[in-house]
Amino acid sequence: MEKITIHTEFIKLQQALKLAGLIDQGSDVKVYLAEGMVFVNGETATQRGKKIYPGDVIEVKGMGSVEVLAEQEDL
Repeated sequence: MEKITIHTEFIKLQQALKLAGLIDQGSDVKVYLAEGMVFVNGETATQRGKKIYPGDVIEVKGMGSVEVLAEQEDL
């Protein structure tokens, strides 16, 4: 499973998919969502703007999955 690190409290689903390289264009995200091919934590996702938080796992059927991690602060 791939991992991506975010530097904010959350990231929108569409941005996370593009950052992870699972889907290249925003227009493609709509299609994958409409066809029920995108899952967040095992549940079918339907909104491009869904907030994704560290610890969430995103899967695109047939493309792979990615875990979202929070940037670690220096102590």
